[in-house]
Amino acid sequence: MKKLFLPLLLILTILSVAAQAQQTKQILKKATVDHFFTGPLDQMMDTLSIQYRIPIVFERDSLHQMDIAEHFFNESLMSVLKHVCRANNLQYWIENDGTLYIMQRPDDLPRLRKMYSFRKSAFKIKPVALPAPKGPPTRFSFALTGKVTDQNTGESLPGASVKVRNIDLTTLTNANGNFTLLNVPSDTVAIEVSYVGYQPDVFRLSSDKLDGSLVLALYPTMNALNEVTVTGKKAGVLNTDSKKVSVLQLTPAALDKLPNIGERDVMRAFQLMPGVSATNESSSGAYVRGGTPDQNLVQFDGFTVYQVDHLYGFFSAFNSNAVRDLELYKGGFSAKYGGRLSSVTDIRGKDGNKNEANIGGDLSLLSTNIYAETPIGSKSSVLVAFRRSYQGPLYDKIFGQFNTSTTTNNAPGGGPGGRGGFANLFTPSSHFYDFNAKYTYAPSSRNTFSWTFYSGSDDLNNTRGLNFPNRSSSSNSITVNDYLKSGNIGSSLKWSTTAGRKLFGNTILSYSGFWSDRNRGMTGSVTDSGVTKSINNSMVETNRLHDVSLKSDWELQTGSKVKLLFGGYASYLNIKYLYTQNDTSKLIDQHNTGVITGGYGELEIDPNSKLHLQPGLRATYYTPTGKFYPEPRFSATYDLTSNWKLKAATGRYYQFTNRVTREDITGGDRYFWTLANNSSTPVGSANHFIGGFSYETNNWLFDVEGYYKKLDGLTEYSIRQQGGGGPFSAGSTQTITENYYTGSGYAKGVEFLVQKKVGLYTGWIGYTLAQARNKFPAYQDGYFASPQDIRHEFKSINMYHWQRWSFAAVFIFSTGHPYTAPLGSYTVTNIDGNKTTYLTISGKYGERLPDYHRLDLSATYDLLKIDGRKYGSIGISLFNVYNHVNTWYNEYYIQNNQVITSTIRYLGFTPNITLSLKIK
Repeated sequence: MKKLFLPLLLILTILSVAAQAQQTKQILKKATVDHFFTGPLDQMMDTLSIQYRIPIVFERDSLHQMDIAEHFFNESLMSVLKHVCRANNLQYWIENDGTLYIMQRPDDLPRLRKMYSFRKSAFKIKPVALPAPKGPPTRFSFALTGKVTDQNTGESLPGASVKVRNIDLTTLTNANGNFTLLNVPSDTVAIEVSYVGYQPDVFRLSSDKLDGSLVLALYPTMNALNEVTVTGKKAGVLNTDSKKVSVLQLTPAALDKLPNIGERDVMRAFQLMPGVSATNESSSGAYVRGGTPDQNLVQFDGFTVYQVDHLYGFFSAFNSNAVRDLELYKGGFSAKYGGRLSSVTDIRGKDGNKNEANIGGDLSLLSTNIYAETPIGSKSSVLVAFRRSYQGPLYDKIFGQFNTSTTTNNAPGGGPGGRGGFANLFTPSSHFYDFNAKYTYAPSSRNTFSWTFYSGSDDLNNTRGLNFPNRSSSSNSITVNDYLKSGNIGSSLKWSTTAGRKLFGNTILSYSGFWSDRNRGMTGSVTDSGVTKSINNSMVETNRLHDVSLKSDWELQTGSKVKLLFGGYASYLNIKYLYTQNDTSKLIDQHNTGVITGGYGELEIDPNSKLHLQPGLRATYYTPTGKFYPEPRFSATYDLTSNWKLKAATGRYYQFTNRVTREDITGGDRYFWTLANNSSTPVGSANHFIGGFSYETNNWLFDVEGYYKKLDGLTEYSIRQQGGGGPFSAGSTQTITENYYTGSGYAKGVEFLVQKKVGLYTGWIGYTLAQARNKFPAYQDGYFASPQDIRHEFKSINMYHWQRWSFAAVFIFSTGHPYTAPLGSYTVTNIDGNKTTYLTISGKYGERLPDYHRLDLSATYDLLKIDGRKYGSIGISLFNVYNHVNTWYNEYYIQNNQVITSTIRYLGFTPNITLSLKIK
């Protein structure tokens, strides 16, 4: 008996946090005040604390200087508290241990916590933090299954840390917030739970809790505070997972602290970390470790998103108000994922508030964004979100980048042409929209069904006029017509189940569709040496993709040290691509269909507390080639000490759905989706090799990763034209040929990250030294730079928190992108009298754009309610503060055998204001 009594006594005397906040809130709502208060405010707080047995913590000197003379007639304690705080410019906050804090500023909370802790220690107050066990334990060494959720919304919390107190038994919740702990010693132990942005809590087990559904709910921390203590996971805007290799994690709630062009952008935030290029202002797609955006698998609630951009790439396709969390796997990813050569972005949408209705939105100089969420009965919830751009000052500035350029004449003796190569005749109306909806139904604690719908569309009009440098022998009046309509539509039906205490599963039926229609041409006339020629040509591109998929993923906790992940998948794809010139000449007319099916298995093994192993195998059957494609995977981490960690990963990857590059030297490369057919378009493959180490303390993280990727089955498509001399030349014939070119490549590099994780000042510095090279025998014998090759990239992200204010400064520098340029042209008169014009081309991607760099600043002011909860923010962003001119790309035109270069610039100094509100 003595052996049992001593541990129980020890638990009762430990000072810790417990879930008493709900009880305090109930007292505030139900208790009534019928009293006349007159005197200093601190005396009133003392009276309320004693009468209602609520610990109230405040700074006595400050409240003693505030007087009150009020008579309350049977008013709720909550109403009295709000009235007093509002009248004296105070705020209150309820901690998860039931303590009520009264403060003048949100930043007072850490100081009041320390003061309260010291006061309790000084007076030897040792309150019982946990309820005593209701009786002696009745169950021993059993499996514990449960779910971690948000106390306010009911949303599940993936990646939360769940630990049995005082022993080395811990785990993380899965994507649905579920967890399993094996060999739990008894049914009276204490369970510690923590998660980023939430107050850590402790829960006492009991036999009645184990008989039902165990749900552990956490309370959010005060939004204005940056100092968060979390076990097993970081607390920054962007984080890394210590047990996974090359994984970045993001929660959209903190994105308003970073500078932005339009609004919070979940995809652009990843570009601030090492290994992900940040110099593509015109693309929200991820250029990861020398890969292209089509080599990055992007999934939203289980369906694939094929276009991740809006409005020339300045927005991503994902509304942050509809996103719960997301992860980016930069390489060496799990056997659960496949179909891409470079990386994976897995995005999970919000389920909708299960406890109360909310309406909110964002308003910026470029777009408006609204959302609503509400419970429907006790078992279901719904969320809808809508976003649309509108034409305003910021839109005009962005569009102006397409219509203002520097034009130069590359021919000998031509000289510079000066500004104004493109005349901005008018600003056409371009816009985008997207719509999200999600319905979640949980008929029981073991089963949840959800339906997700997404639709996004861009209607872009880049029509403009051209003015070339004037010459006495020539004149022109040319209009470029450029229309693009594109978008995605996707939907998924998901069944999540807890089949037993050790088995969890997700089964998803999904559809994804992509469409793109582009019509680009020139109309007008050119007068050269007294001869006038009418210009009327066009190019029409149509791309359609349909993807119907079924996949099922399962987790089985086979033992305390081994977890089995397994599943199967099948997809039917139908892709069409039509490329027509001048309404008659079909250069490409493709229609491909195929089925991709297979399965995978993977083990997560923890032989001891230091070593984590993850071997896996994925096998895919592809019907167009009739072949199986095995993909072995492996990753491992090893803790040298509590601070030092080694990590490594390798794997084989295949890609069957490709976005082929259509080479266009004069107008810039274009892209279209197609299926691999093992002839003109081979199945792409890649081998990943990753190694690194990290050093981490409570405040700092130093991380280094090196990688090498070997790529095969790369494809480019080229249309070669002889004769014609470009759109402005007369009296010549044209010969058009089309070719598919197959090549290989590699990407290698090393990434450095230094991150300060907690405190008023947080941020990180990242540097990447990299090289990406391709080899196409049709172009040249050796390797040449790939278009996404960037040798050096440096990023500095700095964030400082002061009371309700958050300040951020982001600096980015990188060496320039490579490109191919026409250096000149010449005309040969044939025997039959016709003229043939040829271009002199630089080496394949043999030229480099100038170095890229910019500085962005932002300031955000949080709007807080009296009870400390955040209901909105006002933010101002200053993009490219010192107005550096960064080059986007070059366009080329041939006139009178001379190459005219038009340089398109990225945005200069651009301010933006964003207002975010949440209204219940």
